[in-house]
Amino acid sequence: MMRSLLASVLLIGAGLPALAVQPAPGEVLAKEQSYRFWLPDAVKSLDPQKNVDAEGAEVIRQLFEGLMDEDASGAMQPGVASSYEVSDDRLSYVFQLRPDAKWSNGDPVTANDFVYAWRRLADPDTASENAWRLELMHVQNAAEVLTGKKKPAELGVKALDAHRLQVVLSQPAPYFLKTLAHPATYPVHRKSIEAAGEGWTAAGKLVGNGAYVLRAHDLGVSISLEKNPKYRDAAHVLMQKVTGVTIADPAQALRRYREGGLDRVQIPAGDVAAVRAELPGQTVISPYACTYSYLVNLSDTGPAALRDTRVRQALAYAIQPDVVVDRILQGGQKPAASWTHWAIAGFQPPVSEQAGWTDGQRQQKARALLEAAGFGPKHPLKLVLSVNASEDDRKLAAAAVEFWKSVSVQVSTSELPWKQLSERLQSGEFQLARYAWCADYDDASSFLNVLRASGPNYGKYASADYERLLTEAEQAADPARAYTAAEALLARDMPLIPLYHYAKAELIRPEIRGLPNSHAMGEWWAKDLYRVAP
Repeated sequence: MMRSLLASVLLIGAGLPALAVQPAPGEVLAKEQSYRFWLPDAVKSLDPQKNVDAEGAEVIRQLFEGLMDEDASGAMQPGVASSYEVSDDRLSYVFQLRPDAKWSNGDPVTANDFVYAWRRLADPDTASENAWRLELMHVQNAAEVLTGKKKPAELGVKALDAHRLQVVLSQPAPYFLKTLAHPATYPVHRKSIEAAGEGWTAAGKLVGNGAYVLRAHDLGVSISLEKNPKYRDAAHVLMQKVTGVTIADPAQALRRYREGGLDRVQIPAGDVAAVRAELPGQTVISPYACTYSYLVNLSDTGPAALRDTRVRQALAYAIQPDVVVDRILQGGQKPAASWTHWAIAGFQPPVSEQAGWTDGQRQQKARALLEAAGFGPKHPLKLVLSVNASEDDRKLAAAAVEFWKSVSVQVSTSELPWKQLSERLQSGEFQLARYAWCADYDDASSFLNVLRASGPNYGKYASADYERLLTEAEQAADPARAYTAAEALLARDMPLIPLYHYAKAELIRPEIRGLPNSHAMGEWWAKDLYRVAP
């Protein structure tokens, strides 16, 4: 028996075209509907299953469309799927595809296009760095297919008919629907791939099902898109031309914006206040679902002192997060009151006692905890903090060293190239280390699963209660309570010390409307944009 979990928007979407962002009363559209955005690096791949770069994902979202999309706040909304049903045990999803969904060459988009794409993603011969996402989604047999123990045809996805796609999971995943907005899950056009081989994503050959088609791609210079007249909702797409401009130097990109050559650009670190004063009304601060922390090595390779909860709490309390964001970063970031980013949809951080402490109270509590653990001015705790060899990491580390010095903890820093720091984290060759995480999807589990025994748990945090809570979350229709309780455990056990939540400080030309500024994942769709007359 299937039970419907359809929101009203999905029911409406089955019979009516999805409405893109429309001009507000009194707004006058510009004659030329074009949008030029900054790409910090070249778009190396436009293959949904193979791309791993943020720049590629930005463009792929315009050229292809998945089962589900996201609105400006990150909430799920219909994509190619107009509706879906889920079984009572939450292991089987059946998606009804829109009959008017077409590829840019006019072919219909069918359930078999998704089956082909997902099997291609899982196939070891594809060698996709995104294949692990199928395991994250708990798609049936994903682990066995990825390791070659089963064939791609045994993956838990099949076409029930031309417009009904079934996905079977090995266990419930409350975040499953949220993963469907990721480009790795998008359909691809089998005939085009088989005809053109590796060159199928070239301009003139790429066949997509998104709101735009690829017109030109000068690698490392620019990429040009035009509105797709065969897109299922083309009647409501206002933006006609979209151009990504590759500029490696952020300062040069800022100059291009000032000259009118870009409509959107990220503000270089440290320049936010000056740019805001220079260009009032054009600076936009948006949340970005990443958290910066100092990871604690709790394994046998780390100092024994760090396995004392009181020591870890003292190290965390000694940090003054307001100083970090207000005096050092100055880019719209927020002090981290949790490991999970504050803007993640549906997340409610636990209310902690230390949230209301003054800086003096934090230091007083830190000294008391260290004294109880056997450390103080006469017997100082000595540690090494490993950080990336970058200016921002250097500034943050210098501040942290001073904070800890004020409670008689002596910390020296070790600056390492990013590759070497990453290797040290994986091998456990560190005491304290700079560690940041960005969500893969808009759900607290994307942060919390990192610290599970099965995650990239470099600090070797081990807690049966933590594992129980996250297992409970996987089984719950609403996992919010379990997520909050898991964060409360992290605030007590302190396996890492969250410093701040990321934000994006950008310049956006006032004529461009429809860009989201509250989406934690920072994703956007050009089909929702339009330009007004200046």
